[in-house]
Amino acid sequence: MKDQLIINSLRMLSIDAVQAANSGHPGLPLGAAPMAYTIWNRFMNTNPKQSEWINRDRFVLSAGHGSALLYSLLHVHGFDVSIEDIKNFRQIDSKTPGHPEFGHTEGVDATTGPLGQGLSMAVGMAMAEAHLNAVFEKDGESLIDHYTYVLCSDGDVMEGVTNEASSLAGTLKLKKLIVVYDSNQISIEGSTDLAFNENVLKRYDALGWHTLTVEDGNDVEAIAKAIEEAKQADKPSMIEVKTQIGYGSPRVGLAKAHGEPLGNDLVTETRGYFKWEHEAFALPEEVGVYRDEYILRGEKAYQEWEEKRQKFFEDEEYKNLYDQYFGDANPKLEALQFEKAMASRESASVVLQEVAKHYPNLFGGSADLGPSNKSVMNDRDTFSAENYAGSNVHFGIREFAMTAALNGMALHGGLKPYGATFLVFSDYMKPAMRLAALMGQQVFYILTHDSIGVGEDGPTHQPIEHLAMLRSIPNMTVFRPADGIEAQMAWEYALGHTDGPTAFVLSRQKMPLQENTGDGAKKGAYIIDDVENPDVLLLSTGTEVHLAQEAAKTLKEDGIAARVISMPSFEVFEKQDEEYKESILPKGMKRVAVEAATSFGWHKYIGFDGGFIGIDTFGASGPGDAVYEKFDITADAVVQEVKRVLEK
Repeated sequence: MKDQLIINSLRMLSIDAVQAANSGHPGLPLGAAPMAYTIWNRFMNTNPKQSEWINRDRFVLSAGHGSALLYSLLHVHGFDVSIEDIKNFRQIDSKTPGHPEFGHTEGVDATTGPLGQGLSMAVGMAMAEAHLNAVFEKDGESLIDHYTYVLCSDGDVMEGVTNEASSLAGTLKLKKLIVVYDSNQISIEGSTDLAFNENVLKRYDALGWHTLTVEDGNDVEAIAKAIEEAKQADKPSMIEVKTQIGYGSPRVGLAKAHGEPLGNDLVTETRGYFKWEHEAFALPEEVGVYRDEYILRGEKAYQEWEEKRQKFFEDEEYKNLYDQYFGDANPKLEALQFEKAMASRESASVVLQEVAKHYPNLFGGSADLGPSNKSVMNDRDTFSAENYAGSNVHFGIREFAMTAALNGMALHGGLKPYGATFLVFSDYMKPAMRLAALMGQQVFYILTHDSIGVGEDGPTHQPIEHLAMLRSIPNMTVFRPADGIEAQMAWEYALGHTDGPTAFVLSRQKMPLQENTGDGAKKGAYIIDDVENPDVLLLSTGTEVHLAQEAAKTLKEDGIAARVISMPSFEVFEKQDEEYKESILPKGMKRVAVEAATSFGWHKYIGFDGGFIGIDTFGASGPGDAVYEKFDITADAVVQEVKRVLEK
């Protein structure tokens, strides 16, 4: 009886929220409330009074459109989500936005809504748990030992990213990942049969998952039995729970139940179906009793873990390791020296090894391009189903899933995750990069082969618009270093920048040794070659810095004084005060920029009367130097552009 009362409380609170907002998705909460309640009531190990407890079970509502259900769960289970917050569902500045947002609402473990990414982030959470469980194992026990639960929808399992991520999870045998699939066979356009008639469980069986079916989504005991069985499996579990969208409402089983408020009359009929006699947003007293019991249970679990932690900390070495992973330490890197011309992917790899020495919790790898990205950590083992203590990850050719998994690792806590591929393939990564930025997560991207200098692989592999794309993402920091010194400055900045992701954009081709690069790179832009009373400012990044320097020497011979500015990060430069920005880019001065990428975005710094040397078409196949010549990205071209601009 208590189970049904709480389930119906979740249902009615959810549809009341949707109705009050006149916006939202009532169908999923009505159909999926029993499975969500079963997870929270029977299995979730969490403490509402310590909502960021590192060893809590995670719950990811991958079907983020059902956010009203999540907010109802949080309220009923004692988190900081009040009835007033639920009444303000989908309103400006409320704690209950249209889709769940990590860091905005207490108890939300991941920002979800873009379908497929929630489940994929949960794979990253489970990877983090498996690794940390192994790292902190002591006498057969570990301080990190919990489950990751996911509630997903038909839409989630249609998205390709879930297949990528689930394939990786199966390969890694992530047994503490349990997904309950709200299989109601309805999407916005109607029956899923219109475009989706595969057998999902057979697919997941082929991906290496343990699969189960619950025929009746209202059968709490059957759902609980399936989860119990899943917890005994030696692989991740997918539990298909067959439900009816909009259960209990006159729109049960209809596509119209998905994303439209029921309306007052149908809400009244739904109350009648559940024999619900309470006013809107009113809950029976039994809910308060249940909440108090749940809070006490969570506090007891947390206290037991705290006692265990203090016992483990009697081992000073164990405590020090724990502090390295979960503390605020920001160890100083040794200043590196570079004595020969190197591609920035090579010099940045030297920096990566230095970072790995000081940060044992650096964890990541490449989407099958490790040798090309130079992204493998030396003296570290491979993370695998046979060795979760390893920290070099083989993500396979799964760029989107890799990036989503990195988000899950960062959200979990304890790790500093990174992923690598070619810059051109950031196209596959962008949706998850955007979520990393939105959630303010410290994730690192190593993006090599950064320009037409890729050469013979041709235009399919030569990024043009990708720097502009990355720079356009709010809260994304992009560095394109000119040498190893700038690469180190970029890493040092990124390691201290804990509330957003950082992309390191690196070259395949070698770059000449620079003489004047230094910690000015940490300010985003700085002068590397200066003159008195400059006639023109030359702005450049990465591999094109040396072109600007060569051009400045030629211009000097022609009586033109050029200041050369390395500008590795637009975003960091924008954070500097106006005095510093004016000292680097004085107002009223003619400006020319050179970068082997699109001009899009550069006019903010060069103005409409400035000059630009770059490429606004696709590239071509041929040796890298020849491709630069073909598209006239040369020092001579910079010289001619400067003269053209000065003649205006």
